[in-house]
Amino acid sequence: MKVFIRILSYGKPLYIFFISYGVLTFLHTLFSIFNFSLLIPLLDLLFGNKPLTPNPTLPTFNWNVKYVLALFDYYFQRTISEQGKWEALQFVCLILISSVILANIALYTSIMITEYLRAKIIRNIRQVMFQQITSLHLGYFSEKRKGDLMARFTTDSYELEFTIQNIFHLLLKSPVALVGYFVALFYISAQLTLFTLFLIPLSGIIINFIIKRLRNQAEKGQAKIGSINSLLEEALGGLKVIKGFGALGYIQQKFNQEIKQYARIVVRMGRWRELVSPISEVFGILVISLILLYGGSLVLAEKPTMQASEFITYLVLFSQVLRPAKDISNSISSLQRSIVSAKRMFAIIDTPSQIQDLPHAQPLTEFKHSIEFKDVWFRYEEKWILKSVSFTIPKGKTVALVGATGSGKSTIAYLIPRFYDIEQGQILIDGKDIKQYQINSIVEKIGVVWQETILFNDTIYNNIAFAKPQATPNEVEQAARIAHAHEFIMQTEKGYQTIVGDRGMKLSGGQQQRIAIARAILKNPSILILDEATSALDTVSEKLVQEALANLMQNRTTLVIAHRLSTIQSADEIIVLQNGEIVEKGTHSQLLAQQNGIYQQMYWHNFHS
Repeated sequence: MKVFIRILSYGKPLYIFFISYGVLTFLHTLFSIFNFSLLIPLLDLLFGNKPLTPNPTLPTFNWNVKYVLALFDYYFQRTISEQGKWEALQFVCLILISSVILANIALYTSIMITEYLRAKIIRNIRQVMFQQITSLHLGYFSEKRKGDLMARFTTDSYELEFTIQNIFHLLLKSPVALVGYFVALFYISAQLTLFTLFLIPLSGIIINFIIKRLRNQAEKGQAKIGSINSLLEEALGGLKVIKGFGALGYIQQKFNQEIKQYARIVVRMGRWRELVSPISEVFGILVISLILLYGGSLVLAEKPTMQASEFITYLVLFSQVLRPAKDISNSISSLQRSIVSAKRMFAIIDTPSQIQDLPHAQPLTEFKHSIEFKDVWFRYEEKWILKSVSFTIPKGKTVALVGATGSGKSTIAYLIPRFYDIEQGQILIDGKDIKQYQINSIVEKIGVVWQETILFNDTIYNNIAFAKPQATPNEVEQAARIAHAHEFIMQTEKGYQTIVGDRGMKLSGGQQQRIAIARAILKNPSILILDEATSALDTVSEKLVQEALANLMQNRTTLVIAHRLSTIQSADEIIVLQNGEIVEKGTHSQLLAQQNGIYQQMYWHNFHS
């Protein structure tokens, strides 16, 4: 129930939906019962079992069902006595048609209410999920598989779409219909209705057993979908590697195994789910058969306590009772999978972000002096990535980080915009701990060009203007010119409106990097981070990108993570990292002068390779 309430909470204000839906459901049930109640006078009329009332009198108004039935009987009797049975039959048919039309108007309107509420709830949940996912710290995504997260956002939310209508069926529509029909059944024959109430709960015990099994299989099924999506995402992302190493058969076999396991779960789930309907059907027929025997004895007794027309109407009404009862069992069955999906989605929404603004955090309005790492320690799980790292980047200066893979270079770059938080020490901006600043205000001052260029499947223009959506076309073009990107952009099919493809696949590596640099130029950041921005480029592309980077770095505070040492020789300071520790510092010439120094060895290795 808590899960249902939480799902519905995303549709606030709910009272408008519940009241309107409840009223419309009540009207639909009332008109439906009235439709079937017309069978009694209709059968009496056709078979002549009920004597006419001479000079019928108009009943006194009252707020109850008896008044409505008495009013109908008055006009019915009056029509027979004044106009004849044929006209009375026409009168009943006219009332029946009108009642059916009103019942279906109420039904359609109630369905539209649930459709609107369903769309609203799913929209709000997806918005909250996306905001939460994009707000979580990067460490969260190193622990979770992207495919599983995508499954929760797509497959699970799709499952949840059908939950809303089932909840309304479970909480309002079916209970209202059941109560309404049983009131009518008690009105016709309390004795026979009490008899049926002892029979109905039998099916509930077995259905409850099935539901528990269904929920267990649903949990396994949703988890397996996440695994399949993860494998698919990895396979598509690494297709070149898979084919290059001739591992296509291996990955296909692995995928087939996952699909087969999911298929087995689906079959088991279907086996339990589809048992609900036939069991409900069998018990329904069993109950009706017993009602036929017991009710028939009441009609066929020497002193019958029930008229034949009343018994037939009773059977028709009771057959309608089975529909909401079956709807409740089917809704409960369907909700098991939705509950699992909802819990998986709420697990993401409820995940607390480990990196948040402090209550008293202030905005970083202007970067004035320096960035300082002061005895910084950082670890991932049990492994220390940085150990007692201390250095300063004065405003307007360029500091380069070099070292072997895994030495901690990129980690330092991630710590400045607080993608991660450190374990010990301090990172200071203008002498103040970065935790004292609002995160967004820090990010606004930083521009980043990563080793892996991130472009979106959008136009070149939108990719450049990504960090500054309000930029004018002239500003975007100027940024592209500074990044040496304007010429190749104008040679593309649609210029700045050319779609770059998934992850920028329609562009070369150098073109992608120059678009990323143009994006950073347009943002005009105070602090610049370059993470091995030229490591994967050919000589020609590297030269163009280097010129673009030189334009970008002018008058900015820059942290460069370098793979090719030839690109950082003009840095104001070069820091050499080894196993997370700073082992050397100095300018290019100073470090080369150190006999048997690590930088010297790296440089000559780079030079000769």
